[in-house]
Amino acid sequence: MFIILYYDVNKKRCGKMLKTCRKYIQWVQNSVFEGEISEAKYEGLVSELKRIIKKDEGDSVICYKFRTEKYTERLVYGNDKKDEIKFL
Repeated sequence: MFIILYYDVNKKRCGKMLKTCRKYIQWVQNSVFEGEISEAKYEGLVSELKRIIKKDEGDSVICYKFRTEKYTERLVYGNDKKDEIKFL
């Protein structure tokens, strides 16, 4: 499946959220991620994120699930930070 995930958490937990999400899907910008992921890995990601967030402090994670990337269109206006990622 293809997912788009974004989060809004207390700044104390931003680093943990970033590190966890990057293990599973690609960083797009700030707290936005996207990518292909299996159902099992998705469940693992959600499980890890639930251990990090604190609902009582207003944290939230929102995820859009698509069966495939085939029926999505990605339009970027301005800089595409996703393309700025360099692998060594």
